[in-house]
Amino acid sequence: MYEVFIKTHFSSAHFLRNYPGNCEHLHGHNWEVRVAVRAGSLNGIDVAIDFRDLKRIVGQIMSELDHINLNDHPAFQDHNPSSERIAEYIYDRVKEELGSFPHVSMASVTVCETPKSGVTFSED
Repeated sequence: MYEVFIKTHFSSAHFLRNYPGNCEHLHGHNWEVRVAVRAGSLNGIDVAIDFRDLKRIVGQIMSELDHINLNDHPAFQDHNPSSERIAEYIYDRVKEELGSFPHVSMASVTVCETPKSGVTFSED
């Protein structure tokens, strides 16, 4: 099994509804994101997925999340835009876009809101 990953980032603001502390107030992060996919085989040019393709897919999602108040995003109307929910959202969106790469599946998404704290989401 091959696991291919890219690292990227986006900057946005959020607040956590009903949070008993400072995070209930609007504040921002420079979110670091790691997206990993898996493939059991390689294609005709011996790659699981071209890094450019994975970067393009993830880049579209990052541009949607960049420089906004995440609480205003449709995905976070019914849920707090916590690191956990953001990781799950990115995972689901990338998974949808991988449809044209049938030999590639999602592995995980890691979202860090600081250099020392983050969350990894996977279906395992």
